[in-house]
Amino acid sequence: MRAIGWFLLFWIAGEPAIHAQNPQSEFKKLTLEQNRELQEQLKLQDRVGQALRESRHEAGALALHGSEIHPIFSVDGAVMDLDVRRQNRAALLIEDLMIASNEAVARFLYKSGSPSLRRVVKKPERWDRIVVLAASLGHQLPDQPDPKSLAQFLDLERRNNPAHFDDVSLAVVKLLGRGEYVAALPQQRTSGHFALAANAYSHSTAPNRRFPDLITQRLVKAAFAEIAPPYSMEELNALALHCTERENAANKVERFVRKCAAAVFLRTRIGERFQGVISGVTDRGTWIRISHPPVEGKIVGPARNVDVGDTVPVRLVTADAERGFIDFELA
Repeated sequence: MRAIGWFLLFWIAGEPAIHAQNPQSEFKKLTLEQNRELQEQLKLQDRVGQALRESRHEAGALALHGSEIHPIFSVDGAVMDLDVRRQNRAALLIEDLMIASNEAVARFLYKSGSPSLRRVVKKPERWDRIVVLAASLGHQLPDQPDPKSLAQFLDLERRNNPAHFDDVSLAVVKLLGRGEYVAALPQQRTSGHFALAANAYSHSTAPNRRFPDLITQRLVKAAFAEIAPPYSMEELNALALHCTERENAANKVERFVRKCAAAVFLRTRIGERFQGVISGVTDRGTWIRISHPPVEGKIVGPARNVDVGDTVPVRLVTADAERGFIDFELA
């Protein structure tokens, strides 16, 4: 698997340059319908991706459904609908190869005695709530966090209750907590990535759009050249904190934009009742995600005795597009 990870990493890095030499003359040859070699290559990648995915899941990696809403605008800029984009086979293939590359890079830096910038998802602090959620669906999880047991529970839910698996996925994602970047000393073991069941994981495949990946590529380059790392541990610690903060800020902006669009779409439906799943409970309030359309909002008014993963009926009371506020009350 390690060799496959490195092969994929260098293939991804080197292949575009080969075809970029004469893009116009090569364009027709590269269309999937006209190029048998490209078809075989894609089939090979798909087989490798499925093998990698099976290997990860055997180790305890979680199979969670992800979906994003994207507004559909009319020619005059009105929000006509909310499109739900889900993972398809192509997205899974990209994800499989990306994860393999990221794990291979993290292991390489570890064995090279180089410091690294790791992506960490710690053991969930709210594991007790995940246990309660699983029990409500007829499954028993151990008292202590165990990715393999959680992966088995999710797999059974996906097969036995596909219509509601998105809701279960959302609840588990919220209870797992956010990922963060941490600086790791040479030969130091970190908390690992709980959701991927990976002991060592570094973001490395998108240096053109994500700064942590650029940092990792610079560390890899120095390790190959057998020269001193380009960053001190003090600098890496500061960069890890900065990258985590910027990622959280970017996610916040994305959520705000989507909520603004969703509020525009929902503002004519004030007073309607929806079924939703509690997606967050903090000292700042309680949040819920309805399924049709898949929109998250805040519960205003009393919201006692509810927790993440609970399914409850709500009524839409506010849809403020300017502030991105979508408010519900328990019905």
